[in-house]
Amino acid sequence: MKNMTEVVNSDKYLSTLSKYITITGFAEQLSGKGPFTILAPTDTAFQKLETALFLSLDKGKINEALSYLLNCHILLGKTIFKDFKNGDLLSTLNGKLLQVKVRNGRTSINGVYLRGKGVEGSNGVLHSLDTVLMVS
Repeated sequence: MKNMTEVVNSDKYLSTLSKYITITGFAEQLSGKGPFTILAPTDTAFQKLETALFLSLDKGKINEALSYLLNCHILLGKTIFKDFKNGDLLSTLNGKLLQVKVRNGRTSINGVYLRGKGVEGSNGVLHSLDTVLMVS
């Protein structure tokens, strides 16, 4: 079974995320013991971000911003789809809280809907998102 880095790298819709986890050094961590839950923005999700957000930052700040952004999309522990309950608060790697809402069989995290039921790996699970979570 693939580890979480390999799961991300093997999904053709997550090439931007794959690039970002390599640039920021997350690839090594997500290949480790875990378990992790990755709320994975698709390429389309990253395309929705304003280009100016990253163009306005110098190279050092880009890595800092990407690291912060990725930390907001990774949870410690393995949360499979059926474990998400309405009203749950999830803690990200950087301690930010995300709120779960479940309505009419659809699950959202901070207003962003999960796509599908998730992909399990040897050290966690990945849930695709069509929008990047913006957490302050």
